[in-house]
Amino acid sequence: METKRLYRSDTDKMLLGVCGGIGEYLNVDSTVIRLLWAILVCTGPGLLAYLAAAIIIPRR
Repeated sequence: METKRLYRSDTDKMLLGVCGGIGEYLNVDSTVIRLLWAILVCTGPGLLAYLAAAIIIPRR
């Protein structure tokens, strides 16, 4: 059985592929992830969280 790993997406990306990678990992449309992340950016420290995720989550 192959283990599931979180990667930044190279195919489904707008900026750095973080939302696309999370969407692939969770089997959710990446548009939903992007919308939730946009709400987080507008209401809290979402930009710092996005940059941290882009640094921490490896590229495939």
